[in-house]
Amino acid sequence: MDSPPIVISASPHVHSDRTAKRIMYDVVIALVPAFLVSVYVFGIHALIATTAAVGSCLLFEYLIQKYFLRTEVTILDGSALITGILLAFNLPATLPVWMIIVGSLVAVGIAKLSFGGLGYNVFNPALVGRVFLLICFPVQMTLWPTPVENNTSLVDAISGATTLGIIKDGLQIGETMGTISAQLPSNMNMLLGITGGSLGEMSALALLLGGLYLIIRKVISWHIPVTVLATMAVMTGIFWWADPTQYVSPIIHLLAGGAILGAFYMATDLVTSPVTKKGMVVFAIGIGLITVVIRLFGSYPEGISFAILIMNAFVPLINKFFKPRRFGSKIKATIV
Repeated sequence: MDSPPIVISASPHVHSDRTAKRIMYDVVIALVPAFLVSVYVFGIHALIATTAAVGSCLLFEYLIQKYFLRTEVTILDGSALITGILLAFNLPATLPVWMIIVGSLVAVGIAKLSFGGLGYNVFNPALVGRVFLLICFPVQMTLWPTPVENNTSLVDAISGATTLGIIKDGLQIGETMGTISAQLPSNMNMLLGITGGSLGEMSALALLLGGLYLIIRKVISWHIPVTVLATMAVMTGIFWWADPTQYVSPIIHLLAGGAILGAFYMATDLVTSPVTKKGMVVFAIGIGLITVVIRLFGSYPEGISFAILIMNAFVPLINKFFKPRRFGSKIKATIV
């Protein structure tokens, strides 16, 4: 009896049950706690914003792939779903729906599919959509609704400044941190989520729980989020130590704004981040430094979005200098 033919293929030969689809839906699961907190804080506004972003991202991906690119439709792989959720998490809950749809078109059509789709995009799609909206509609994108208890109606929520916005505005008119601190939410409120801002700024605790889930599931490595937050803590800590009347403590910098959302969920994007651990650390340090520079000396109170997009552009160069070890290469042994 003839034996079955031997199939010869190129190495490496690695088997794993982890698929891109499974990874994507793990990220969705990780974002559920933060989403629930945002719904509790902003009520139906959070539901409308998230539904609009997710629905339009899925629709645009389907239409562009089917009728323009004429390629396989991949809306079920979870990538467009995550883009929609992260885009919504970067927006004010009361942003007009038509603006959210425009942001979705930019995120999916320009930032993702124009580069070839999942696995080929250079920049994080959700952040491209967010920055586009910020540049085109700066007034609407900086009208942050304040938390309103039992806010379940369609009536517009009361608008107010974010924690970082209060700090930036106060310092610009000559106030000191001693005066500004009285206007800021407590660290506990920022940790739990009772504060003003975007959907993704609501609960540091919920975001951290989701990030821990992703690390345990090995969807992401700890190197990027920990290094981003550590770099921000060290840099802001130095300025705070040097002049506490003009600079806020590093705890507030970590809990306020989109630092945790960006560090765990957007900087760790597998497509737009480096492939080696050393490269990840360099990438994350760059994000932390740029974020602090923009927050302390720039016009915008927040800088994590710009920092991630800038460092996304450096990823090919980082990968060139920090190449992974070739499969099967010899490792030098040390004789003791």
